[in-house]
Amino acid sequence: MNAPRQDSAKAANEAWRMPPRLFSARCTMCWFLFGLVALTAASFWTLDLQWARFLSADALRKMGRFLGELMSPSTDPAFLLKLARASFETLAMSALGTLLAAIAGLALALPASRTHAADPAWWRAPTRLALNALRSIPELVWAALLIIAAGLGPFAGTLALALHTTGVLGRLFAEAVENAPPGPAFALRTRGVGELGVFCYATLPQILPQLLSYTLYRWENNIRAAAVLGVVGGGGLGQMLAFHMGLFHMNETSTVLIAMLLLVALVDALSYVARWIMQR
Repeated sequence: MNAPRQDSAKAANEAWRMPPRLFSARCTMCWFLFGLVALTAASFWTLDLQWARFLSADALRKMGRFLGELMSPSTDPAFLLKLARASFETLAMSALGTLLAAIAGLALALPASRTHAADPAWWRAPTRLALNALRSIPELVWAALLIIAAGLGPFAGTLALALHTTGVLGRLFAEAVENAPPGPAFALRTRGVGELGVFCYATLPQILPQLLSYTLYRWENNIRAAAVLGVVGGGGLGQMLAFHMGLFHMNETSTVLIAMLLLVALVDALSYVARWIMQR
């Protein structure tokens, strides 16, 4: 008879317990948030942020004049034809670079992941180190190195995109493999199926939508990166953008920026259609 009363009294005490203090020395999350706020405050203090100069009347007038010059894009037929060829070149660079990176990233994701608890994963650490090295080097640096060997043009830009994106997608794919539901893979292993068969018939079908989403997102990013690679001679829209901005041809620069915006919108639409098809 006393046990139910004690349980109800304990439940009542827990229900009326005072809420925890806003900051506790034993609260790990509190210390983490405190460190994050302190780091943000230190960033504002150490950086030379000249907000008054940025928002001055002279700066606003110059930015307004610059934007006004960009509001009149060039419609010269000869320039538009050249722009169409450069747009196709940028799209091809980003698509091929992303495809190569997806294939290489998936190949490196398997040794970079621990597929089950008993997996020794001998190659996990060195493979992840290689992926970190690939993605820590920006596309511009890869392009500058590859241009020395491959020369100016889209070939060096495509390889630069592929190398950097391999590091990014390889890490994302490895995380997806490790976070896949283990039930189907365990069922196949108990029946003696090899690791390649387990991956193809259990793990891959579960993570394929996630892999496709990562790949399409990186393709969209690579369009912008391919445009930036033109600064070092990677070809495509970036080379036109660097050329016309360097000569202060604002009309042509505006048209190039519009073409870049349309390419990103096109890839975003393709990504949406692909997800819609896979969810049907």
